[in-house]
Amino acid sequence: MTFRPTARLFGATALCLAQPAAAEPAPDAPAIAQRLLDTLRETTAVPGMGAAVWRDGHIVWEGSSGMRDVERGLPVTPDTLFRLASVSKLFTATAAAKLAEQGKLDLDAPVQAQLPWLGNRWPAITPRQLAAHSSGLPHYRPGDETLGQRHYATGRDAVAIFADRPLLAPPGTAYRYSSWGYTLLGTLVEERTGEPFTDHVVRMVPGLAIRADATHSGDTNASRAYAFAGGALVEAPANDFSYTWGGGGLGGTPGAVASFGGRMIEGAIVAPATFDAMLVPTKLGDGSPAGERDYRVGFGWRSGTDADGAAYVHHSGITAGARSTLGLWREERIAVSLLSNAEWVSRIEPTAQMLAAPFRAAPAGLVPAACPVGASRYTGRFGDKPVEGAATFRFERGLCIGTLVQHEAMRATFGTAMQRSDAPLTLVGLDSAGGLARAGLVNPYGIADLRAKTDGSFAAAITTALKIELRFDQPAR
Repeated sequence: MTFRPTARLFGATALCLAQPAAAEPAPDAPAIAQRLLDTLRETTAVPGMGAAVWRDGHIVWEGSSGMRDVERGLPVTPDTLFRLASVSKLFTATAAAKLAEQGKLDLDAPVQAQLPWLGNRWPAITPRQLAAHSSGLPHYRPGDETLGQRHYATGRDAVAIFADRPLLAPPGTAYRYSSWGYTLLGTLVEERTGEPFTDHVVRMVPGLAIRADATHSGDTNASRAYAFAGGALVEAPANDFSYTWGGGGLGGTPGAVASFGGRMIEGAIVAPATFDAMLVPTKLGDGSPAGERDYRVGFGWRSGTDADGAAYVHHSGITAGARSTLGLWREERIAVSLLSNAEWVSRIEPTAQMLAAPFRAAPAGLVPAACPVGASRYTGRFGDKPVEGAATFRFERGLCIGTLVQHEAMRATFGTAMQRSDAPLTLVGLDSAGGLARAGLVNPYGIADLRAKTDGSFAAAITTALKIELRFDQPAR
């Protein structure tokens, strides 16, 4: 278990007195979060994971699990640098917003006017459209996976890769996710500041372990990058992200990423009013908001809600050797990060939310439920299929822990994932008193929020479309 000392976990007495009792984390919140993280890594067989929670001005937990270098047996530590993948886009958007705040960049002027060498290959595109993925620029295409085999000295050199590619839609008319748009936005930052993009980002977040991807830099703190091939773990090929520093090329520690989120909450990087503006969903030409699925997109940040309706802003990433996310409950002054050193199929935003759950006030309306110690089987439904199987429950350090053998319907669904999919499902109760009103249901896709219902059953969402309902037998007394 890896986390900061008690003084950092709970803050000074004055801070504790200033907070309402209901908002204080359980005394063993770090242990619960660490148990969830370790179980997640073991269930998925991802080599290494790191996570952190920032709360009210401080990192209150830094969790490390598994290996940063499997061959040499080097563990993940709080200092391990992971690839950030598209979480890098938040740093790019913030750099652009800060320059605009300083009057050094016009978010609504055509990029072509601010980068004259770009020419007029496309209709006028603004930085605001780049940040909201409404510029019409395309995303990667087949063949682009080889771009990381060479180094691009400047952002201008990288922009030349896609400068002749046609737009997918007229600027401002449609949401089309594009990392190339962020390569261009990062290049604009680079040219407006007169320094390499990655150097500028480092200067923007002083004291935080954020930098260019360090996987193959020789930095002993940098994690190796891994992949799953036919279910087997292999090392991912070397990749130079200079073709898209702004779109997915940064690296950092979980604590640094969560602290970046915390600094955004505190107004320590851009002014609160600027952050307010970054979170406003961008409107497309027809008046509809930019975004997809359950979130809307503003200036880089995605806005939505968690399962209980609380406002949640975030961004996630995926690339060879990485899965990443950063999320903020801005009103609660809480940020959570989750990073890993392998690409894997996951519901990473809800998973990160569950890692942060022990540090947040319990949601209203939880139904009290005892740990079903002694139960030997479960029954229920997995989507529209009936399921049953062996179950065991026990107490570990006061927590209710359950293990469920997967039913064939579960194996059929999870078996489509690239990572390990046959591990038992594990319930980790979030009640430090040993109850099971709420638990993290750790499964091959991530951590689902399992809650007791008034009819004695338990339910969770495995995906947005796939629900699970469970009952546990109660042996005769």
